Amino acid sequence: MPPTDPLPHPIPSPPRRRSAGPTPEQAGFGARFTAAAAIGSVLNPINSSIIAIALVSIGRAFGVDAGATTWLVSALYLATAIGQPTAGRLADLFGPRRVYLAGMALVALGGLVGFVGTSIGMLVVARVVLGLGTSAAYPAAMTMVRRQSERLARPAPGRVLNALAVAGQTTMAIGPPLGGLLIAVGGWRTMFLINIPLAAIAAGFAVLWLPADEPRRRTGSAARELDPPGLLLFAATLTSVLLFLMRPAASRWWLLALGLVAGSMLTRWESRAPSPFLDVRMVARNGALTRTYLRQAVAMASTYCFIYGWTMWLEQSAGRSASAAGLLMTPSFVVAAGVSAVVTGPGLRTPLLAGAGVLTVGSASLLLLRADSPLWLLIVVSVVFGLQNGLANTTNQRAMFRQAPAAATGTAAGLLRTFSYLGALASASLIGTTFGPRATDAGLHHLAMILTVMSVVLVAATALDPALRRGRGARGSGAEELHADGPDADGLGVGEPEAGEPGAETPPYARARRWAATRSRVAQRREQ
Repeated sequence: MPPTDPLPHPIPSPPRRRSAGPTPEQAGFGARFTAAAAIGSVLNPINSSIIAIALVSIGRAFGVDAGATTWLVSALYLATAIGQPTAGRLADLFGPRRVYLAGMALVALGGLVGFVGTSIGMLVVARVVLGLGTSAAYPAAMTMVRRQSERLARPAPGRVLNALAVAGQTTMAIGPPLGGLLIAVGGWRTMFLINIPLAAIAAGFAVLWLPADEPRRRTGSAARELDPPGLLLFAATLTSVLLFLMRPAASRWWLLALGLVAGSMLTRWESRAPSPFLDVRMVARNGALTRTYLRQAVAMASTYCFIYGWTMWLEQSAGRSASAAGLLMTPSFVVAAGVSAVVTGPGLRTPLLAGAGVLTVGSASLLLLRADSPLWLLIVVSVVFGLQNGLANTTNQRAMFRQAPAAATGTAAGLLRTFSYLGALASASLIGTTFGPRATDAGLHHLAMILTVMSVVLVAATALDPALRRGRGARGSGAEELHADGPDADGLGVGEPEAGEPGAETPPYARARRWAATRSRVAQRREQ
């Protein structure tokens, strides 16, 4: 993935047909562009959470046990974890709007397959298709925001990026009550069917309100650019690790060994591939981006431990009903969405430190809970975890947007979601280890101690992160750092080594080199 710097002047838009959507200048970063880019991103969290309330009904309909129905959850997680960076790579190569629309077509197909499904296996296939389809929206949307910023030669407003974070936060909470309503109206099959109109709405908004992709400039065959061997090795590595995390046991160690072998082959192949699916050299060189991925994984592992572990404890130990447990989760999601909407400043270090600090407080507060804890204390704990969730998700997303190479924004955004799902699956292992067959006060306190230690480590790692300590906390020239009158404030090009790393240049020389290269590209494009 060769680095591509943002351009200092707007790129002239080619003539467009009316069916191609608005020009970049007409779309700008207005409400329609934001809504069209964000609406598709709600489908993945909705499908992730909506199925939880239907597992019992589906198991009863097909006469299968809980072990079989849980594959409806795991199948979507696996497909999404692999599909997000794959869709991002496709968006980088073939255009984000094209990939976005193709993803919506898959969502509609998955909804139809699930609606007419006649076996549990057919429903699992439908969930895989839904996972792949919904995976396209987020990385494609991030790529569209990046390219729109380059076209207009101005930073992407924080509200646009926050809209993507808010969409993921709020719709996760909508899933269970929406599922309950749909089951009451038309049975569990309607939870698959609802994807068809939602996908149609998202596709319609994209056609009407998003600028068409530029004609693709081929640098080789499509297969060579996509790197199928790298994609397959990446899928094998991730699938092996995820399957182990779903049910960690000594008898399944061979899955980790298989993942290690596949990962070694992936590293070897991608380090030599002319157009790698996963540019391991860039990832190794871009320490700031790698640390952002790890921060997101730890933060989301803690968040999902709270979402699933705390609600399980509320029902099994505190004696709350399922509906009451769901209502107690509502303050967390509302606060997370609100924080995501208002955290728009340029800084990264302060909100990340604040989020890690609040996570430490929230994790330690779980030690105060007992089966007879008062309602007000439960609400406070819910609010605290919502606060850290909003801070971590939004700020890590902005950090990724700044630190990723501009030409690989889609792949980088997809990997951010993949690390989120790694954290989610790791949380399932932690909950199973600490709770055992039933959630108790002792199990919750054991989980709380582990989360507190993780949070303290996260605070220290964030405070000592050299990229975050350098002024504005960015090492690349993401669209938020773009200025029309010169290169980014850090003076480092996208994908370049950090200061102190091999091959790094001093900022003044890096700035001059980048500026000369940018001017040359602008002149070449204008001549064309």
